[in-house]
Amino acid sequence: GWVAALAAAVLPQWRQSSYAGDAIITAVGLHEGLWMSCAAQSTGQVQCRLHDSLLSLEVHIQTSRALMVISLLLGFFGIVVSVVGMKCTKVGEEDPVTKSRIAVAGGVLFVLSGLCTLAAVSLYATQVTYEFFRESTIPINARYEFGSALFVGWGAASLSLLGGSLLCCSCPAEERRGQQYHRQSQPSTAREFV
Repeated sequence: GWVAALAAAVLPQWRQSSYAGDAIITAVGLHEGLWMSCAAQSTGQVQCRLHDSLLSLEVHIQTSRALMVISLLLGFFGIVVSVVGMKCTKVGEEDPVTKSRIAVAGGVLFVLSGLCTLAAVSLYATQVTYEFFRESTIPINARYEFGSALFVGWGAASLSLLGGSLLCCSCPAEERRGQQYHRQSQPSTAREFV
């Protein structure tokens, strides 16, 4: 999930030019992402340009950027904490209850990371949808629609939420040391026939 979120954050295909509507097909495909915008020629040549100014960007791009950076940081710390909380690592192996709580903390970080990714991708997709269906003089084939990075982001959010939920379920109840319950055999009142 974290690797997919990283890929979604750096890909420039958050939105791409639409080919719906009129029969006019342009020789240039436009892609825009959080960090850059690209133009792909029909010859295969791709030219990318970083966004010039942070403050001149639209609000939804700035918000999605911030949420993706927070998501990647939370996911990174979730990986570190989860590795420490695994049963196969040597760190803190003297207390299994504390070790399982560390694993749950890693799971919580993964869930928060997945929620940040989901919020960033969904916010951006909402803006793309709004601009596509907004009544304007721009022809439909000059508008933008969902890019592949949005789908990668939704997949990353799903994987992070699933993995974090599984880690959160790994917390056992307090182990009762020295208390073992054995089923005591009841004396049979009926005669046993062989």
